[in-house]
Amino acid sequence: MKAFRCGDVVPGCTREFTGTDRQDILEQVAEHARADHDLDPDPTLTQAVEAHLRDR
Repeated sequence: MKAFRCGDVVPGCTREFTGTDRQDILEQVAEHARADHDLDPDPTLTQAVEAHLRDR
């Protein structure tokens, strides 16, 4: 199980994600980035998310 807190990358955001693996988290975060932050997931965002992934 993996976990990620959006606020680790986007200050002030309180969304948290859990998933079975890295890909699951990246898909959830991509949707959230588009819908709530008006951001297109790009390699820089992906790297930032991966750097803050943690085991749960």
